[in-house]
This record gives sequence, C-alpha cells and structure tokens, in this order.
Amino acid sequence: MKRFKVMNPDDVKVAADVSEEMKEEYTSNFLKATHSTGNIMLFAGDQKIEHLNDDFYGENALGKIPAECNNPEHLFRVASKAEIGVFAAQLGLIARYGREYPDVPYLVKLNSKTNLIKTSQRDPISLAMWSIDDVLDLKEKGINIVGVGYTVYLGSEFEADMISEAAQIISEAHRNGLLAVLWMYPRGKAVPEEKDGHLIAGAAGVAACLGADFTKVNPPKAGDSEKSALLLKEAVGAAGNTGVICSGGSSKPVEEFLTQLHQQIHIGGTRGNATGRNIHQKSDEEAVRMANAIAAITLCHADVETALRIHNGEMDFSIE
Repeated sequence: MKRFKVMNPDDVKVAADVSEEMKEEYTSNFLKATHSTGNIMLFAGDQKIEHLNDDFYGENALGKIPAECNNPEHLFRVASKAEIGVFAAQLGLIARYGREYPDVPYLVKLNSKTNLIKTSQRDPISLAMWSIDDVLDLKEKGINIVGVGYTVYLGSEFEADMISEAAQIISEAHRNGLLAVLWMYPRGKAVPEEKDGHLIAGAAGVAACLGADFTKVNPPKAGDSEKSALLLKEAVGAAGNTGVICSGGSSKPVEEFLTQLHQQIHIGGTRGNATGRNIHQKSDEEAVRMANAIAAITLCHADVETALRIHNGEMDFSIE
C-alpha cells in the first residue's frame, strides 16, 4: 500500500540541538521511525512495569487474554512481523530479546512506575532508570535503537523533577542523533480531570517546550470519539512541529478502535498513534494483523473499511 506522503532527507526538520556530526543519523532515525511519512506508528510494550501482569494474563473487557500474551517474547514476535514504526519498551527487556529480533526499530522507554501506589497515597513520580550513555552502549552492540521515551506527570508535586530530567534526556538524545518521545500525562491531586482537552493541549505545549519530536497524550474525554478528535485540534496547535500521537487505551472492539484512530488523524490532525493493549492482547497472528491495520491508517491513510479488511485477513498489507 502506498504511503500518503514520502519524505526525503531534506524534508526532515532537524532540531537545532542535534549536533552537526549527528544530523544524518537523526534524519535516518526519523525516516526509519516514520516510514518516511512524518507520522509514527508506535507499538507500546512498556506495560510490563506500568500495569504489572494485568495486561498480559486473565481477562479484559473483550474476554480472555490469549495465553501467549503472558510471555514477553510475544511482543517482539509481533513487532518483528508487523509494519510498525517503532517498538517502545524498557532497556532491560530490549536487552533480553533484541539480539533475536535485530530488525525491529526500538525506542527505549527510560522511566516507568507500577500502578500499585495510587494518587490518593502519593502523587506520581517516575525517574529514569537508565541514561543516554546506557542506550548508546546497547546501540553500539548492534541493537537497532532509533530513539528514547520518557513519561512526565504534569500536576504531580514532583513534576519539576520529571520536567528537568526530561529536558536533559531530550538534549542528550538529540546530540547523539536519537529521537525523543514524551508521554505527557496530567496526573496528581492537583489535577481534577486528567482527560480535559484544554489541559491535554497544555501538556502537549510543554512537550514542545522541552524539545520532544513526538508527544503521546490521552485522547480528551468527550461524548464520543468524534468530539474527542475535535478537541485534539487544540493540542495539535499547541504542540507546533512536535507531533501529537494518542494512546490507544484499554482494548476495544476492533472497528471502534480503528474508527477512533482514523478520526484522531483526519479530524484532530494527530501524527500517529501509540498502541499497546489493542495490539498485544491478541494472539500472535491477530496482533500482527491489527498492527498492520493501524499502520495502514497511520502511514497510508487507509480508510476504516480497508483497515478492517487487513485486520480480518481479507487482504495483505505492506508499505511501498
């Protein structure tokens, strides 16, 4: 399937904090991560820490989670077979499986926390577990790393620590030619509504101020997915040339999810998606087809009907 746009190296907006000698590396990583479209299909695999085993064993809203999902290698099998942009996971997990899956483009998630400590007990804080030097060391061993990711909880009493660390990480990543993606989640006792559209736009603007290439936000809470997509326009405007991408959230019926994604891109103006559970809470085969359906919408501007046919195995998908 043809990409909706094909970028050349000269089309890539290279951030000014990318060192001169790493401009080519940064451009290459950007084009690789976006399939030369400027949009990113991010397969999120960082929930092993974030949600413990809740996302990988037992049941979700749609029924029983397939048994193979409990093994983390399921994530890597899907990432290696599907037309993803990048696979985001913690450095340790990538180190465990990366040699067996060398062709997967990896984005190293540098911080994570579990869901055990609730906001009622303490405002959220999540600090880096690894440094950019650790990432570069793994990259030098032949692992196909194109970028890093980091979560900031705006509104937490610890936001200053995370904002400061995120700023330094982005600066170091860019100096070394790596992309930087920020997960921006308003959360804490000072935040009455995490999914308020105006607040999400503010979070996207903070990501731009920190220099992120892309920022992952939750879709605004609204009456339906179309209204939510309309509210995203404010966030996309606030982010400027930092690409806004939406989290996929918990597993939904396939058509509902793909419709929501299509609206986020075509109504809201987002530049991709960051999807975890709606892909990996499926068998290997269906997860690959779902990832390809998402990629078709994100990278090739396929309509929902075409994406459904890809998910259902009624047509093959590859990016030309």
